[in-house]
Amino acid sequence: MIDAFVKGLAISLLLVFSVGPVIFTIIKQSINHGRRGGFTFIAGVWMSDIIWVVLSNSFSEAVKTLLDFKIPIGIAGSLFLIGMGIYYTFLKKITPRQQQEPIEIAGDVITPAGKKRTNYFAIFSSGFLINTLNPAVISFWVIMAASLASVYSLKDRIIIFTTCLGVNMLADVGKVLGAGIIGKKLSDKNILLINRLSGILYLAFGGVVLTGIIYSLLKH
Repeated sequence: MIDAFVKGLAISLLLVFSVGPVIFTIIKQSINHGRRGGFTFIAGVWMSDIIWVVLSNSFSEAVKTLLDFKIPIGIAGSLFLIGMGIYYTFLKKITPRQQQEPIEIAGDVITPAGKKRTNYFAIFSSGFLINTLNPAVISFWVIMAASLASVYSLKDRIIIFTTCLGVNMLADVGKVLGAGIIGKKLSDKNILLINRLSGILYLAFGGVVLTGIIYSLLKH
């Protein structure tokens, strides 16, 4: 049991310190939409991870066949990232905070006219899709499940993956809280800059994945 816990902790560190589009989006969503937006996004990521872990351990052979479709999944994921990159780099506009925050007049709280409601379903869905359409995520969970199945019992694997997901979730919560604190101290100009930077990173990640896929296709 202790060995399984340590194994899960070791695997979780690979995820906590991995650099990808998810970590930048957690920070961006937390700054743009506060803690609620950040938590909504990581909830989508968690849902995706849990689904892949359950599928990889329960239907390992069936899920392994998905690796044969890494190219179409990778293309879909890269195009999704590129689309988000174009949006946040060139199209996304930031509403000044003075127009977003409620104003108190004579004890009455007045919500500024024209304030858009945050679409939490869209934020949740973006977290789910970014993680689900990432071929690296699919490969990670499938390979981990396959390699551990030959060594550990089902009970031990439950401990391993529960520990892994639990530590990773705690790390994501820390990222949201940290980004929320930083976001309160940023100016509108800095928030716009972070969105532009995030968009460029989306484009970069999506472009790298798409380029790799095209190269592998041409090579064969």
